[in-house]
Amino acid sequence: MDMAIVTQVHDGANPNRIRFGVGEVLRWERRPTEWEGWLWCTDAKGVTGWVPEAYVEKLAAALCRTLREYHATELTVTPGEELDVQFAESGWLWSTTADGRTGWVPESSTGKAS
Repeated sequence: MDMAIVTQVHDGANPNRIRFGVGEVLRWERRPTEWEGWLWCTDAKGVTGWVPEAYVEKLAAALCRTLREYHATELTVTPGEELDVQFAESGWLWSTTADGRTGWVPESSTGKAS
Protein backbone atom coordinates (compact mmCIF):
# COMPACT_ATOMS: atom_id res chain seq x y z
CA MET A 1 0.00 0.00 0.00
CA ASP A 2 1.10 3.56 -0.70
CA MET A 3 1.03 6.46 1.70
CA ALA A 4 -0.19 9.95 0.81
CA ILE A 5 -0.37 13.24 2.69
CA VAL A 6 -3.44 15.45 2.40
CA THR A 7 -2.50 18.84 0.90
CA GLN A 8 -5.99 20.36 0.51
CA VAL A 9 -9.16 20.18 2.57
CA HIS A 10 -11.80 17.81 1.21
CA ASP A 11 -15.30 17.83 2.72
CA GLY A 12 -16.87 14.43 2.22
CA ALA A 13 -19.86 15.05 4.49
CA ASN A 14 -22.91 13.48 2.82
CA PRO A 15 -24.55 10.59 4.65
CA ASN A 16 -26.76 9.47 1.74
CA ARG A 17 -24.20 7.87 -0.58
CA ILE A 18 -24.91 5.32 -3.27
CA ARG A 19 -23.83 1.78 -2.42
CA PHE A 20 -24.39 -1.53 -4.14
CA GLY A 21 -23.36 -5.15 -4.47
CA VAL A 22 -22.58 -7.22 -7.54
CA GLY A 23 -25.33 -7.68 -10.13
CA GLU A 24 -27.59 -4.74 -9.27
CA VAL A 25 -29.19 -2.71 -12.04
CA LEU A 26 -28.72 1.07 -12.00
CA ARG A 27 -29.77 3.94 -14.26
CA TRP A 28 -26.78 5.88 -15.54
CA GLU A 29 -26.12 9.16 -17.32
CA ARG A 30 -23.12 11.23 -18.32
CA ARG A 31 -22.83 14.52 -16.46
CA PRO A 32 -20.10 17.12 -16.64
CA THR A 33 -17.37 16.42 -14.10
CA GLU A 34 -13.70 17.22 -13.79
CA TRP A 35 -12.90 13.51 -13.37
CA GLU A 36 -12.87 11.18 -16.37
CA GLY A 37 -14.29 7.69 -16.00
CA TRP A 38 -17.29 8.36 -13.73
CA LEU A 39 -21.03 7.98 -14.40
CA TRP A 40 -23.91 9.56 -12.48
CA CYS A 41 -26.06 6.62 -11.34
CA THR A 42 -29.37 6.07 -9.57
CA ASP A 43 -30.21 2.86 -7.72
CA ALA A 44 -33.63 1.21 -7.32
CA LYS A 45 -34.31 3.25 -4.14
CA GLY A 46 -33.56 6.56 -5.86
CA VAL A 47 -30.17 7.09 -4.22
CA THR A 48 -27.80 8.83 -6.64
CA GLY A 49 -24.06 9.27 -6.89
CA TRP A 50 -20.91 9.03 -8.94
CA VAL A 51 -19.83 5.49 -9.84
CA PRO A 52 -16.63 4.43 -11.60
CA GLU A 53 -17.51 3.48 -15.17
CA ALA A 54 -15.16 0.49 -14.84
CA TYR A 55 -17.44 -0.93 -12.11
CA VAL A 56 -20.48 -1.39 -14.37
CA GLU A 57 -21.53 -3.07 -17.60
CA LYS A 58 -23.75 -0.84 -19.73
CA LEU A 59 -27.04 -2.38 -20.85
CA ALA A 60 -29.75 -0.99 -23.15
CA ALA A 61 -31.75 2.17 -22.41
CA ALA A 62 -29.37 3.93 -19.97
CA LEU A 63 -29.23 0.96 -17.60
CA CYS A 64 -26.15 -0.79 -16.29
CA ARG A 65 -25.35 -3.84 -14.17
CA THR A 66 -22.82 -3.61 -11.37
CA LEU A 67 -19.69 -5.75 -11.68
CA ARG A 68 -18.41 -5.33 -8.13
CA GLU A 69 -19.32 -3.95 -4.73
CA TYR A 70 -19.04 -0.20 -4.29
CA HIS A 71 -19.69 2.46 -1.68
CA ALA A 72 -19.34 6.16 -2.48
CA THR A 73 -18.14 7.21 0.99
CA GLU A 74 -15.94 10.29 0.75
CA LEU A 75 -13.63 11.24 3.58
CA THR A 76 -13.46 14.66 5.18
CA VAL A 77 -9.73 15.35 5.46
CA THR A 78 -7.48 18.30 6.26
CA PRO A 79 -3.91 19.17 5.23
CA GLY A 80 -1.27 17.12 6.99
CA GLU A 81 -3.37 13.98 7.48
CA GLU A 82 -1.67 10.77 6.42
CA LEU A 83 -3.59 8.34 4.22
CA ASP A 84 -2.97 4.66 3.64
CA VAL A 85 -3.98 4.29 -0.02
CA GLN A 86 -5.41 0.90 -1.02
CA PHE A 87 -5.99 1.77 -4.71
CA ALA A 88 -6.66 4.59 -7.18
CA GLU A 89 -9.64 4.88 -9.51
CA SER A 90 -10.12 7.61 -12.11
CA GLY A 91 -8.57 10.45 -10.10
CA TRP A 92 -9.71 9.28 -6.65
CA LEU A 93 -7.97 7.27 -3.92
CA TRP A 94 -9.65 4.63 -1.72
CA SER A 95 -7.84 5.31 1.54
CA THR A 96 -7.78 4.80 5.29
CA THR A 97 -6.91 7.61 7.72
CA ALA A 98 -4.73 7.20 10.81
CA ASP A 99 -7.90 7.13 12.95
CA GLY A 100 -9.38 4.25 10.90
CA ARG A 101 -11.88 6.02 8.62
CA THR A 102 -12.06 4.55 5.09
CA GLY A 103 -13.36 6.19 1.92
CA TRP A 104 -12.59 8.17 -1.23
CA VAL A 105 -10.36 11.26 -1.43
CA PRO A 106 -9.59 13.15 -4.64
CA GLU A 107 -6.04 12.42 -5.74
CA SER A 108 -5.65 16.16 -6.43
CA SER A 109 -6.03 16.81 -2.67
CA THR A 110 -2.96 14.73 -1.80
CA GLY A 111 0.76 14.40 -2.32
CA LYS A 112 3.13 11.48 -1.88
CA ALA A 113 4.35 10.83 1.66
CA SER A 114 8.10 10.89 2.12
